[in-house]
Amino acid sequence: MPRSRTHAGPRYAVVWAVLNAELDRRGPAHVVDAGGGTGGFAVPLAQAGHRVTVVDPSPDALAALARRAAERGVADRITAHQGDADDLPGFIEPGTADVVLCHSVLEVVDDPARTLAAVAGVLRTGGCASVLVANRVAAVVARALSGHFASAQEALSGDLEPRRYDLDALSTLVTKAGLVPERWHGVRVLADLVPGAVVDVEPDAEEALVALELALAERPPYRDIATQLHVLARR
Repeated sequence: MPRSRTHAGPRYAVVWAVLNAELDRRGPAHVVDAGGGTGGFAVPLAQAGHRVTVVDPSPDALAALARRAAERGVADRITAHQGDADDLPGFIEPGTADVVLCHSVLEVVDDPARTLAAVAGVLRTGGCASVLVANRVAAVVARALSGHFASAQEALSGDLEPRRYDLDALSTLVTKAGLVPERWHGVRVLADLVPGAVVDVEPDAEEALVALELALAERPPYRDIATQLHVLARR
């Protein structure tokens, strides 16, 4: 089976590397993308031969997904449902998903614990969840670097909207949902800090930045300052 590959460059190279490794060892899989929107992950996964179910509350995003899937010739491998991530058990039979993507969802849902419980509920035993969230540490650093020092101080421990997470908070949520965290990654450790002009002008700069992102992704303290935190958790 061909491997799924991303066109997002350094920003999501780490997430794709983890998913590729997981899916390559499984063969064709049933992947559920909670909040999958316009198909940035769903369409490449379908192109790689997987069966993908997308659940998203936005009809406009799902319409864009349908167009993209048709253009890429994979409409028959993608099923879309309009609904919230909490509603996964209403669309997917419990215990039937090999992989569930929950990317940039826990920041905005009403009840993150309920959402992760729904994710865990549709996973088969041995299946895994790919959970990607905004990092509180990165929010503090970004506010300070932009001169908003009082706001950075508030972000250290105060409630943020959308939510931000640190490793401990995310680990607690994942574990309470009945999932076992296996691997932790920082996503966009440097990709958001390097000026685009540098990557565009320097020969082979994008490949080198991807390699650096992959090298830093699991190494603290680099992992801990990334724009996003990623965990692969097993049921």
